[in-house]
Amino acid sequence: MRQSVDPLKNISALQDALLTWFTVSQRTLPWRQDYHPYHVWISEIMGQQTQMERVADYFSRWIEQFPAVSDVATADEQQILKAWEGLGYYSRARNIYRTAKILVEKHDSRIPANHDQLLALPGIGPYTAAAILSIAYNQDIPLIDANVERLFTRLLDISEPVKSARIQAMLRKTAQSLLACGKARMFNQALMECGALICKPGKPDCPSCFLAEYCLARQHGTVLLRPVRAQSAKRIDIVMACAVIIDQGLCYIQQRMPDDVWGSLWEFPGGRLKNNETPEQAAIREVKEETEFEVENLQPLGFVVHHYTKYRVTLHGFTCSLSRNHAVPALHAAVQYRWLQLPELVDFPFPAGHRQLVKRLVGRLEAGLTS
Repeated sequence: MRQSVDPLKNISALQDALLTWFTVSQRTLPWRQDYHPYHVWISEIMGQQTQMERVADYFSRWIEQFPAVSDVATADEQQILKAWEGLGYYSRARNIYRTAKILVEKHDSRIPANHDQLLALPGIGPYTAAAILSIAYNQDIPLIDANVERLFTRLLDISEPVKSARIQAMLRKTAQSLLACGKARMFNQALMECGALICKPGKPDCPSCFLAEYCLARQHGTVLLRPVRAQSAKRIDIVMACAVIIDQGLCYIQQRMPDDVWGSLWEFPGGRLKNNETPEQAAIREVKEETEFEVENLQPLGFVVHHYTKYRVTLHGFTCSLSRNHAVPALHAAVQYRWLQLPELVDFPFPAGHRQLVKRLVGRLEAGLTS
């Protein structure tokens, strides 16, 4: 294998290679049509910890429903949460909602082109601010996401943990020195796109990589060892149970407290299992504690597994009925409740696990299996 060329001593050639490749190989993404600042902002928030293909689908539906900042600001919060349903991290949707109102009130519905003004907006941190300024406004500001981190640690064959303060400082310096001034929009996206499509985590496409001659890790045979990660935190398993109460053909749901986890989303009453408690027992107890309802005739709806940060949550669902006819709940863990026809459930935003149970319920109804 030919000896690699130091990328930091061949900046102009590396810049040209990246920009040329991106011009012909970039993915067609909806926010790249005109780089409207509102579009860039929404795509960046949606893209946090979400695969780009999913982001494109959600983004297109979002823009169809909320074509402008003012449409977000004047929407009902439940519309915002429903449009966000499935992306998780609902605080991001609430921050979009809060920010849209501020933009209408203080910025004439425009996304600021100023770093400090952007940082003052809810949900916009240093990276998102830099992304908006760089991609929407083409300002000469470097960007480092996980794809760029991986690309740089391989190009430079960095053997220290990538999240260490020293390496993070090194990466920022590298990004600044490599930035193609006046072309930040295209260059930053080229770096991220290269990391996403070629310099991938598990199966990098080294044979077809146009930056191969600059890659020190390729020369040293350490590509798959880069970047170096700190030891991952131990996963925490949580087992929960919930009750889908069906009475007189209607299904009970309740809205979570605004400041709770998954705040303002809708759910079936339930919670974590206690020691030596079965899922059925937990469902009955949680219903009693949260609503003072007493339920009977529990039938398994199945269980679903979903992941939330460092947690793996197993949620057991049960259909059941009230031990007496329609009653008014005493809400101890919610702000309001609804009795709905089963098809109406799809109009309300639910957390991931409950949303999967909703799909099962609606599927059973369509198959004629739910009374």
